[in-house]
Amino acid sequence: MNETVLVTGANGFVGRALCSSLITRGYLVRSAVRRQVNGYAGEVAVGDIGPDTDWTDALVNVCGVVHCAARTQVMNDRAFDTLDAFRRVNKEGALNLARQAAAAGVKRFVFVSTVKVNGEATMPGHPFRADDVPAPQDSYGVSKHEAEVDLKQLVRATGMEVVIVRPPLVYGPMVKGNFTSLIRMLVLGLPLPLGAIHNKRSMVALDNLVDFLAVCLSHPAAAGQTFLVSDGEDVSTTDLLVRTSNAMRKRAILLPVPVPLLKLVASLLGKSAVAQRICGSLQVDISKTRALLDWNPVITLDEGLRRAVQERVWC
Repeated sequence: MNETVLVTGANGFVGRALCSSLITRGYLVRSAVRRQVNGYAGEVAVGDIGPDTDWTDALVNVCGVVHCAARTQVMNDRAFDTLDAFRRVNKEGALNLARQAAAAGVKRFVFVSTVKVNGEATMPGHPFRADDVPAPQDSYGVSKHEAEVDLKQLVRATGMEVVIVRPPLVYGPMVKGNFTSLIRMLVLGLPLPLGAIHNKRSMVALDNLVDFLAVCLSHPAAAGQTFLVSDGEDVSTTDLLVRTSNAMRKRAILLPVPVPLLKLVASLLGKSAVAQRICGSLQVDISKTRALLDWNPVITLDEGLRRAVQERVWC
């Protein structure tokens, strides 16, 4: 193949796996990182991503870009308004890269966005669809949506192909965040009051997301499209915990505490947002993804969970 692809956020959870996958597919991969640590061939340091980042060296002879890098949170940062801080990286930084990519002759730009552009929750049986009217509710989702809008305008001005991918929760080996916290509690054998939650949530295994991003780089029908991606199977929080514990060959101790009581206690503790993520539904419909690109998940949810828990030492 010998085509060169630039991957941003190459040291991140998704970026690292994507680089490895693209290499096995025959691509020449240029890994964009904030600063060089390992000095690998093909690794290029670009510093902090923002509206003034110089991508000249990173874009030499590149035919495609997968933009994974993003700001996902603001912690103890009082120098900026939260939305402005997200916009600087996720909107202005992405558009700056895309403009320079178009000027350098890049053919396709794959933008890793977020399902938060669609919204924060769905009613059971009414999943988000890729072409729904966006309804972002937090600063991260707003900044990603604004980036999508600007990228679509750039397409009309330059002709560079743009593909937008909105994943839900991504899980896999070395994942961090709430998913890791739940797994640690299962490892410790702690009783959890999460045995009576009947919501529906979509997730995507790292292997499935990486495979889909590779397809978006090359499939002719992907150009100009927005896609949702998932494992193709929705799961309740209770069932997720049971299946995760099964993957670890452990028994989950789940107490059937009613959801209204869970939400009440969470509210009293100032954790309403956490309760919403645990108890609420967020489903995505990937029928467009399947039909237009003839894509299906390469591993099942159970296999994804097995890889997530068995390829890591939990302590």
